[in-house]
Amino acid sequence: MKVTIYGSGYVGLVTGTCLAQVGNDVLCVDIDPDKVDRLNSGECPIYEPGLEEMMRSNHAAGRLRFSLDAAEGVAHGLFQFIAVGTPPDEDGSADLQHVLAVARTIGEHISNYRVVVNKSTVPVGTADRVEAAIRAVQEERGSPKEYDVVSNPEFLKEGAAVEDFMRPDRIIIGTDNPRTTELLRALYAPFNRNHDRLLVMDVRSAELTKYAANAMLATKISFMNELSNIAERLGADIEKVRVGIGSDPRIGYQFIYPGCGYGGSCFPKDVRALEHTAIQNGYHPELLHAVEAVNFRQKELLFHKISAHYGLELAGKTFALWGLSFKPNTDDMRDASSRTLMEALWKAGAKIRAFDPEARAETRRIYGERPDLLLCDSEQDALEGADALVVVTEWNQFRSPDFTHIRDTLNEPVIFDGRNLYNPDDLARLGFTYHSIGRAPTGR
Repeated sequence: MKVTIYGSGYVGLVTGTCLAQVGNDVLCVDIDPDKVDRLNSGECPIYEPGLEEMMRSNHAAGRLRFSLDAAEGVAHGLFQFIAVGTPPDEDGSADLQHVLAVARTIGEHISNYRVVVNKSTVPVGTADRVEAAIRAVQEERGSPKEYDVVSNPEFLKEGAAVEDFMRPDRIIIGTDNPRTTELLRALYAPFNRNHDRLLVMDVRSAELTKYAANAMLATKISFMNELSNIAERLGADIEKVRVGIGSDPRIGYQFIYPGCGYGGSCFPKDVRALEHTAIQNGYHPELLHAVEAVNFRQKELLFHKISAHYGLELAGKTFALWGLSFKPNTDDMRDASSRTLMEALWKAGAKIRAFDPEARAETRRIYGERPDLLLCDSEQDALEGADALVVVTEWNQFRSPDFTHIRDTLNEPVIFDGRNLYNPDDLARLGFTYHSIGRAPTGR
């Protein structure tokens, strides 16, 4: 099948590459000439395990192409996937200008029947606005062509997006037209062989499902972080509490790990957008507001622990940071907890020696060259000359380090662990002062 993807960012590139992997003829259209040149030369602009190799092989096979020509894109694909960004406005709402610009482009160039697929995460009612935008341009042209607009939200975890697309939990289709259902069923058939994962519903329910899923997961994280702050004050160990409640199958173990807050391109933006949508429709969502408020406070927690330990005397201190991306297996730093911490430490006059396996280039892009930030080539290098270690992202290579080397390298044996990777008793025996989340500090 011929497929056009508008947008070669995270969602668009994964979607296009995975559809090409099963034999489809995919054209990705983007407005950034530099990005298109890099993609056509085989360079993947994001880090996602397995993506670059898959992208290169499909590009070499001729199944995956990248272009600036939107008219070519409309002419190419029966399926027109809109996968452009929907960044948050200042009021928290999703900015749909790029989505609607693509819709108008489709309306301008459409000459045969097309299935327009909203893949971007968009508020409820966006499909209606896309349909209206296409129709308005067609009316101006005076040559209406047949098309359908459907919702097909993505459920891709950064760090596991290729696996999620190739072996999905569910494939949600929002449409009231049996023809588009069957066309999309055929497109997704290679990913739907083991058992039927296709869930068909009305468009608005499909649009809400995406927001509801992310809001639910964010709620679990914020609830656990709220509990961790209570546990710490009560002298309880949140990790033992986590195991105790996770063993209940009604709760489960996923997304109940306490830490220094969630980030990324989805949870913060989508919780705010859903809250804004609810308020726009006359309902004040107190729980959604609390989820975001708890997360905002949790991102400041590591800095407060550091400040409490050093008595606010942070000027001139140097901290080794392990982890910059918002989660492991990605270079994405959008709304990352590391950014909140670094900016607070810099404001207090501290310096940072940071290491991340993948996000150093993104850190440099965001912050540029500055004298209070050194991006190191290894986690060991980051320790040199540092007064304490701060663990912000739970990359696997940080889980079982050489603690003797850490103790001997740091100016003081102090660790602030924002992801509860280590055993407090073990570190106490090794002479560390250890601060974690939802557990009493150990050591002096």
